Amino acid sequence: MSPQGDASGRWHYASKVMVFDWRERITVDPAILVGKPVVRGTRLAVEFILDLVAGGWSFDEVLANYPGLTVEDIRACVAYAKDVLSEERVFPAAHA
Repeated sequence: MSPQGDASGRWHYASKVMVFDWRERITVDPAILVGKPVVRGTRLAVEFILDLVAGGWSFDEVLANYPGLTVEDIRACVAYAKDVLSEERVFPAAHA
């Protein structure tokens, strides 16, 4: 079954709605961590959360160690990274 997008940017799988609108959970403020994207209401950088997950931490381990976070916060970090990378353009260097 393929996801179906609607005008709100939400993806639906049958009756299950998968919302990954990171804009509600990720914020950038020059006064917090020199403007790095952080989980709203915390000083936890998106980069830090992604580093934990990339390092093998399960969502449950992250949540147990950072009780102020939610599963949705972690998913927002992943969605933020996906959106940033999807806009990245790589141009091959010319060989001499």
